Amino acid sequence: MNMAKKRIVVLYGGKADEHPISCISTAGVLKAMDTERFEPIPVGITKSGQWIVNGEDPRGWDLSGDALPEVKVTPESRPVLLDVSRGCDGFLVGGDTVESLGHIDAVLPVLHGPYGEDGTIQGLLEMMNVPYVGCGVLASASCMDKHYTKVLLSAAGIATAPGITLDARSFDASDGFASDAAAIMAEVEAAGLRYPLFVKPSRAGSSFGVTKVEREGDAAELAAAVFEASHHDWRVLIEQGIDAREIECAVLCAKPGDEPKASWPGEIVLDRREDGGDQFYDFDSKYMDSSASHVEVPANLPEETLQRVRETAIKAFKAVDGMGLSRVDSFVTADGAIMINEINTMPGFTPISMYPKAWEATGLNYTDLITTLIEGVL
Repeated sequence: MNMAKKRIVVLYGGKADEHPISCISTAGVLKAMDTERFEPIPVGITKSGQWIVNGEDPRGWDLSGDALPEVKVTPESRPVLLDVSRGCDGFLVGGDTVESLGHIDAVLPVLHGPYGEDGTIQGLLEMMNVPYVGCGVLASASCMDKHYTKVLLSAAGIATAPGITLDARSFDASDGFASDAAAIMAEVEAAGLRYPLFVKPSRAGSSFGVTKVEREGDAAELAAAVFEASHHDWRVLIEQGIDAREIECAVLCAKPGDEPKASWPGEIVLDRREDGGDQFYDFDSKYMDSSASHVEVPANLPEETLQRVRETAIKAFKAVDGMGLSRVDSFVTADGAIMINEINTMPGFTPISMYPKAWEATGLNYTDLITTLIEGVL
């Protein structure tokens, strides 16, 4: 007798800057999901935060068009309402009448950035007592905030890039922080940070608002970089650039209590450095331009180094109380030292994303990866 298919809400879109990346990730997930086992129920979240069903089919989205995909209310779409007290039966569809969306077995939140990857949606699903794929509230919130990721990793004895954290709320935005430039420079000098510097918002994903500052002593350039980052978050990190290769490792722990597993580490190779193209892995080279970079798994490093990257990734995943999945990004220096750059608790699932590619190279294909993640929480 055939077992009834498990009904899985796939959440996508959201209020974050990464909205279009969530849409593309979801297109990949829906096309790869094993529909013999699961009945996917796509629930889109608009940029203003409305939940809908029956909007534009995300399976048709990709990055080849002129416009980025976006969840929008359409004449055919209907609002999704939540009754927290009803748990897995609390997903309702509004309109002229309110109807049940039916029993939901689990949620796969393919959401990146704030309001999706920061513990907020995880807390909502915890309150509803609905199983969901991915990290819990603490790991999601602390890994979304790069400052607190560093605090947890440092407490676990894991090296991170030297840096300082600024509160930009006290700076004068009317002149783009120009009047605060000397004070910002003084903090950098007091910390002994070496150039180049990377200035980044603490709680934004996908390289939004990140600036590389190369001219030592240029207070105006530094202040402008902090001002740019402050558009995304008032907490701003200034980190010392590390002369190293960035090696990414996919970590999987589908079932609570299991020992986490790490994929073969991979590397994003930028293909345009020699001709003056992207000098670091920014938003465009991550998602918009497949010719700007390519993925190599395993990375071209000695096996002993690759194994230490895997071990460090698992240690970092445990240090932040990781669950489900994460992509742990490391710096590997020329002498083989390893430090953690960041932990991404809902990594991209786009066609050129590292997380599924790393597992594929390790022997777990895309469809089986999604099945493993969902079955782990059922």
